[in-house]
Amino acid sequence: MTFARITIDPAVCTGKPCIRGLRFPVARLLGLLAAGETRESVLKDYPYLEREDIDEALRYAAFLAEDETVELRPTVPVK
Repeated sequence: MTFARITIDPAVCTGKPCIRGLRFPVARLLGLLAAGETRESVLKDYPYLEREDIDEALRYAAFLAEDETVELRPTVPVK
């Protein structure tokens, strides 16, 4: 799988995956979405981002999660 909008450059954000070479890490974008921000609010607050950047960041996260295995402890169901 290729990611045209995700760039990794040691000279930009210490090599963390960023959106299109901008100093905007993918993790920051995903964190905003995970915290409940909508796509529309992200695009309004960061006008240099594009809708396709969000789509690709989500695809990138899904790609990484596909290969990652984390052992979770069983939890008690919430009633």
